[in-house]
Amino acid sequence: MKKYAILMCCMGNICRSPTAEGVLRAKLEASGLADRVELDSAGTHDYHLGRAPDARSQRHALRRGYDLSALRARQVGVADFERFDLVLAMDHANLAALRALHPRVEAERLRLLMSFATRHDAEEVPDPYYGEGDGFERVLDYIEDACDGVIDMLRGRLA
Repeated sequence: MKKYAILMCCMGNICRSPTAEGVLRAKLEASGLADRVELDSAGTHDYHLGRAPDARSQRHALRRGYDLSALRARQVGVADFERFDLVLAMDHANLAALRALHPRVEAERLRLLMSFATRHDAEEVPDPYYGEGDGFERVLDYIEDACDGVIDMLRGRLA
């Protein structure tokens, strides 16, 4: 049986999208869905190819039990739209970049991650790269919320 495939996307694939990948991976394990879902992350730009997630992202994630150390940045490509059932952007700018890369992708397959959130009223996961600690904590709060919503959607879809 083909796994349901989800791709998390931000700009450089070193802060938000690897954090989202790590959080969702842990939530998939906890929910018993890990063997039914393929998960990855990528950036819309090629700034950090092959690099590990930002040290601050890793540090803050690890405090909450998410290990991002094995992840490496890559750039999203056109083939990803064939491979993944759902592509989740962290913000409107990256959503627009993804739509430009594949303008014919169905709207329900390309969405903002925060469209799954239920506890936070934000549309975007803010980029913490140029900020300090509390920005990385806010990113985790938003991503955990949205990933809970993704898990709820998957339970309905994969039941």
